[in-house]
Amino acid sequence: MKDTVLKAKQDLVDVVADKMSRSESVIVVDYLGLSVAQVTDLRRQLFDAGVEFQVVKNSILRRAAEKAGLADLNDTFAGPTAVAFSYDDAIVAAKTISKFAETTDVLEIKGGMIEGQVQSLEKINEYANMPSREELLATLASMLQSPVRKVAYAVQAIIDKNEEDGSAA
Repeated sequence: MKDTVLKAKQDLVDVVADKMSRSESVIVVDYLGLSVAQVTDLRRQLFDAGVEFQVVKNSILRRAAEKAGLADLNDTFAGPTAVAFSYDDAIVAAKTISKFAETTDVLEIKGGMIEGQVQSLEKINEYANMPSREELLATLASMLQSPVRKVAYAVQAIIDKNEEDGSAA
């Protein structure tokens, strides 16, 4: 029985280490004091953003971080700890958690990893305040569309003027 429990823990370490290795970002939070409804709401928001949120024992997280080459995260694994794994977008987890934390005094980002590098809390907050990829693309599209629109108006004005000149003659 003891061997079975040990094997299960080793398997869990492997699974969490794999998640850490595959993630674009890993955000570590202290969730102590959140109500069940708040945790459920946070999980839903993270799920909708494509982020996996999981409560894991600190001892498992430490072993997994070492296995994934992220041992510098070990200082964040103290107290009640939950981890957000984002596989596609490096900043969506930080943005979503940061936005949610504004609605409560108890949720706190402890630290994390973004794009393979362990980041300070200040750096994670900086990333959280950056526009998302979609917001940046929308801004770029708007900026590109503006000159094209001006050219179209100018061409239309020339056409209108030529039509007026042609009908006046």
